[in-house]
Amino acid sequence: MTILQSHVFLPSGKRLACFLSFILIFFLTGNSTGQVVDRVVAVVNEDVILLSDLDNRGKAYFQKVKDSTPEGSRQEALQKAREQVLDSLIEDNLVSQKAKKDKISVSDDELKKAYEQMLKQSGLTESQFMDKVKESGLTKETYEKNLRNQILQDKLISNDVRSKVVITDTMVKHYYDSHSVEQSVTKGGYSLLQMGFTWGQIPESQKSAPNLYADKADAKKRAEQAHKLAQEGQDFRELAKKYSNMPSAADGGDIGVFKEDDMAADMRDAVVHLKPGEISTIIETQAGYQFFKLTANNEGVDPQSSYESAKNGIRDTLYRQQLKEEFDKWVKNLKEQAYIRKM
Repeated sequence: MTILQSHVFLPSGKRLACFLSFILIFFLTGNSTGQVVDRVVAVVNEDVILLSDLDNRGKAYFQKVKDSTPEGSRQEALQKAREQVLDSLIEDNLVSQKAKKDKISVSDDELKKAYEQMLKQSGLTESQFMDKVKESGLTKETYEKNLRNQILQDKLISNDVRSKVVITDTMVKHYYDSHSVEQSVTKGGYSLLQMGFTWGQIPESQKSAPNLYADKADAKKRAEQAHKLAQEGQDFRELAKKYSNMPSAADGGDIGVFKEDDMAADMRDAVVHLKPGEISTIIETQAGYQFFKLTANNEGVDPQSSYESAKNGIRDTLYRQQLKEEFDKWVKNLKEQAYIRKM
């Protein structure tokens, strides 16, 4: 009975949260055999998070971790994954509570418009789109709930975080000068942009988006589509942000400078013969499909990599970096002011 004893000196709201958690544990356990049906895994101020919430949110992610981790380290990897998902649920609760306090909400019309935008970006029919959602381990209701939470979070960020982000021309020029490809490739390096298309489940951090590359055929189709658009002259960085599902997509596909000896064999074969500005063929790897654009080597620099051409992309990169820093501070502050207890 330590739960009941431990909350005596807490403020009234926190006492209520602990009391609710005890009541839920009591009523959600057991049939005549005493089997546990559900339990509380965390208390966030006056809200509780149930084991079923955790299992539903992380179902697809946990399965991916299980399938991709050797048996010896599987249990540790799954425990880490569960901690990550629980932390995301706690943050969702804090965001919802802050929104309620600030009288911010998401209307059905806003949810509908966001859903239609996701559908349009996917290039799929609604039926195909929902099939992808289900393949990601989500029901339509869960997907819409996650999407609503993301819209709510975006509104809060606009009010509390974005106003603190300022990117000056001086910051952009400094970044360009410190990352100048003219300097970085003088000793035989290759400055590269990348697009990659993997299949399988998406990470938990992207929980609102269905995985567009659910299988090998789907990934190959998207790779060919993006490759064709890049060869036709569309901006490679913007295409990477839209189509690639590699970590480099957030930076417009920029993966920096590689020496020839540092590249994997298939990557090296694809890029060493390129001239600045040229795009490689699509290569297949164990994880998916990739192709590259060479922006500079010791023969010269792609004209599109000049400061005037690059400054907007740099500004976007710096904005995202600073926005993430401010958002992390904002979430940390919410956590410090909240009563959070993991069971």
